[in-house]
Amino acid sequence: MISVARFSITPVKSLALHHPDEVLLEACGVAANRRFFLVREDGRLFSVTHHGPLVRVRAEWDAATERLLLAFPDGAVVADIVRVESGIQTDFWGGRMVHGRVVSGPWAAALSAFAGEPLRLVRADAPGGGVDVEPVTVSSTASAAEVASRGGFASPDGRRYRMLMELDGCSPHEEDSWKGRRFRAGQAVLEMFGPVERCAATTRDPDTGIHDFDALRTIAAYRGLRDGNKIDFGVYARVLEPGRVRVGDRFEPG
Repeated sequence: MISVARFSITPVKSLALHHPDEVLLEACGVAANRRFFLVREDGRLFSVTHHGPLVRVRAEWDAATERLLLAFPDGAVVADIVRVESGIQTDFWGGRMVHGRVVSGPWAAALSAFAGEPLRLVRADAPGGGVDVEPVTVSSTASAAEVASRGGFASPDGRRYRMLMELDGCSPHEEDSWKGRRFRAGQAVLEMFGPVERCAATTRDPDTGIHDFDALRTIAAYRGLRDGNKIDFGVYARVLEPGRVRVGDRFEPG
């Protein structure tokens, strides 16, 4: 039986992951997931790929009160009500343009000091707007374990891939064969799509952000490259029927 093993979300793209026991899947994925993201002064996207220790900063976002809290690893906490200023369009890895508004307040200065370069915090106009391509990403614990085994790495922790949904009960990379199929998870129905192209964020420890395992090289070595240069892990999905999904729910054709 295939079942939901873990959810991974974060209010601010690239910061520490949260692992709720239950989420509401909507057309946008999880509304609070990646609602905010970081850009450099010139407007280019800034992420864990550029500065791994971002994963040590934890964000808490209360959509009802519009209060954002950032907790830094040294114990410092920055919190306030979110207020937005000018509009901005950000290129997400050459795949799509994300519309948002620059956030005023104390967070940019704190994040700039932590990352060592000037940054701005942006709130995506659309809920869940800071995802890379599709609102839902899916992988399996077996796939993460296979990559670790192939690379001789002791920790198969799937959190390094930062997927929205991880599944138990699959064979390694079984999810790759589901393109075009529909699956029910809890109250939601998903349509599975194509592979997720991966970046150097997968090479970093999910708790520290330090490079500890060349997952990209390992995946490419035994799975090859798509279109000559793309390294894939996991798959995208879209939400056809919204609904609540819990850890432990079955993931079955539907």
